[in-house]
Amino acid sequence: MKRIVLICMSGLSTNLLVNKMKRTAKECGIEAEICAMSELAFTRYDKPTDVLLLGPQVSFRLEEMKQKLCPAGVRVALIEPETFARMDAEAVLQQAMEA
Repeated sequence: MKRIVLICMSGLSTNLLVNKMKRTAKECGIEAEICAMSELAFTRYDKPTDVLLLGPQVSFRLEEMKQKLCPAGVRVALIEPETFARMDAEAVLQQAMEA
């Protein structure tokens, strides 16, 4: 099971995307635990994470997050702005599964 976390400034826009991703994962038979939160909340998040996806609003934190989390085995990637704007759950889920 993949544990996927999406973050943005407040967690609201990523939460909408997560709901769609959960439905898509279920329909495709993909076992994944997916959640969304604000960037600040993630600093206190203590559950295991396999993939961290950053919303475009926090793209400036990408390199910092990679340096901090990649050594611990967490894959960190940026959700493409166009994909995020379309709320393309299938594309984001695929990105997470390939990470």
